[in-house]
Amino acid sequence: MEQTASSGGAYGVQVLIAGRQKHWRDDVAAQIRRAGYATTTVDCGVDAMTVLALGLPVDVLVTDLGLTGELGCVKLALEARALRPDLRIVFASDLPHATVEATGLDTGELYVVEAERTDAVAITVREALGTRA
Repeated sequence: MEQTASSGGAYGVQVLIAGRQKHWRDDVAAQIRRAGYATTTVDCGVDAMTVLALGLPVDVLVTDLGLTGELGCVKLALEARALRPDLRIVFASDLPHATVEATGLDTGELYVVEAERTDAVAITVREALGTRA
């Protein structure tokens, strides 16, 4: 687990980033930090759920649609939402036109973005935070 504090600005917003490939996590974390948010990165769904289960502050979960394994991206999102119903979830992918269908999650509360676009993930995280009640 790699944690990076932001240099102020975004009112203590914490973003958890889960993705298998280090370069993907680093790129997404850099976008998020440029937007002024703090980041924690993990390389698997189990580690992401550990962060959430420990009660560490997390405002938004960003997960790679390519996250596979025992706790892949869809199962991670379902488990995270069960544990923290108000958690914002952003699915990000390097693949164009990535979709989240038949996940069992309310797609009106999910955000899907192509991570390859400069600052697209950070913009989507900001939008997700803007919908908090």
